[in-house]
Amino acid sequence: MATDNEEEEAVNAPLMRDGDGRAYLDDSQESDVTSSNIFIWALTFAAAISGLLFGYDTGVISSTLVSIGADLSRPLSTLDKSLITSCTSLFALVASPVTGILADRLGRKTVIVVADVLFVIGALCQALTTNVPGMIAGRSIVGLAIGSASLVVPLYISELSPSALRGRLVTLNILFITLGQVVAYTIGWIISRKVHGWRWMVGIGAAPAFVQFGLLIFMPETPRWLVKNGNTLLARAVLRKVYGGSSLLAEEVLGAIEREMSEEQAAGKLSNPLTPGTGSQTWFDRIQSALSELFQIGGNRRALTIACLLQGLQQLCGFNSLMYFSATIFSLIGFSSPTLTSLSIAVTNLVCTVIALLIIDRVGRRRILLCSVPVMIGGLILCSISYIFLGIPPTQDQVVTIVSSSPSFWAILILVAMVIYVCGYAIGIGNIAWQQSELFPLSVRSLGSGLATATNWGSNFIVGLTFLPMMEYISPPWTFFTYVVICALGWACAWRIYPETKGLGLEEVRDLLMHGWGVKESLRRL
Repeated sequence: MATDNEEEEAVNAPLMRDGDGRAYLDDSQESDVTSSNIFIWALTFAAAISGLLFGYDTGVISSTLVSIGADLSRPLSTLDKSLITSCTSLFALVASPVTGILADRLGRKTVIVVADVLFVIGALCQALTTNVPGMIAGRSIVGLAIGSASLVVPLYISELSPSALRGRLVTLNILFITLGQVVAYTIGWIISRKVHGWRWMVGIGAAPAFVQFGLLIFMPETPRWLVKNGNTLLARAVLRKVYGGSSLLAEEVLGAIEREMSEEQAAGKLSNPLTPGTGSQTWFDRIQSALSELFQIGGNRRALTIACLLQGLQQLCGFNSLMYFSATIFSLIGFSSPTLTSLSIAVTNLVCTVIALLIIDRVGRRRILLCSVPVMIGGLILCSISYIFLGIPPTQDQVVTIVSSSPSFWAILILVAMVIYVCGYAIGIGNIAWQQSELFPLSVRSLGSGLATATNWGSNFIVGLTFLPMMEYISPPWTFFTYVVICALGWACAWRIYPETKGLGLEEVRDLLMHGWGVKESLRRL
């Protein structure tokens, strides 16, 4: 709740007026007078349950693939495992851009409800299926849910959050994703050895969705969406709760939102899709105009290039191959409890994500990225060398005949190499790629972020589909060396075009990219 002193400071704060006489606070004043309260933290935790589901469903497949056996009418082939894994990313890729449109037309909260329904249907479909096509269908439905949640939940949190808390509250969703992966590996370790235990593993994924569905009854729509769609009265009520009951702050922030809407409408960059008389042709014209602005203006085009580079590197570096197939890898190289061993990967990811959130605004995005990618490369090289000395044959049938009762020195070294690699990933590119929205100006921020997110899921699909075939046909050492080359190329591109944005306002980032990549200029400001 806001304290009496904070109320007094807000009363004494000088008001600014727009052209219509509406009062508003600028961002710095809002930051000075806002504080956390139970309401906004409760909303954030409730919304971030989608992040938990996201992480759980991407992590649980690792334990599932080594536990299914012949339960789906036959043993899984390499192609079966690749399709079961990659279909999730493919359908997330399909869902992401559609979700952006639905979130504007139906509301952020409504889309979260739709995602919860899809999470439940996908989990039950996987748990009850008796064949591979049914499993692929279930994973595809989960992919639609993940693609929707990955876009709308950060948007929901950011539009509800006071500016002073926005960064921490949005990044809490990332922590929930990594926490979901840890929970998935823990549950997999506990029940993966039970008969048909994998069915319980995938079915449990429906439980958090039911919980969030119940909490959504008490969760409001975001004030920005409400104002955009003409429901100012309800937006005012939500803002009063967000700002601890302060009517003054609620009115001032509401005035700022209305002023921003008016400015964007006057500039022709924003229109209400639900306004009477606005047909599909008008909506199509707006999309076409935004695309032209994104690709024809140099600064916007450079922002999109950087965002897509970071999102592509985040996936093509091979990280999700560890999340999807780590249990498979550890079972092949001799670990008696591959799911428990995989838990070390998920815990490392969680701990290093916390570290990243603590240092990203102090050290800077560019510096962390350029320092962490070489750590990833070192882990991949060590992993590749260890595989050479481990001497695993190229086909899985032969692998089974050489697995011993305890892992060898080189198998343990592979585990160490993967932990090193995950440390570099979680501290660097795993978080930095999601800072993409700060690169775009407001008029193309949603569209640019959507295309960059689509790059992420498209790259994820490629990795999920190709990893096991690469391991089988070109050998594990060459598979990991391929990721080394991708990381090295990504590092070189980031060094050349990715400026440091630490401490810069959104308008300053826009100005930085207006006439070039802005790398040297950004470094001079430090």
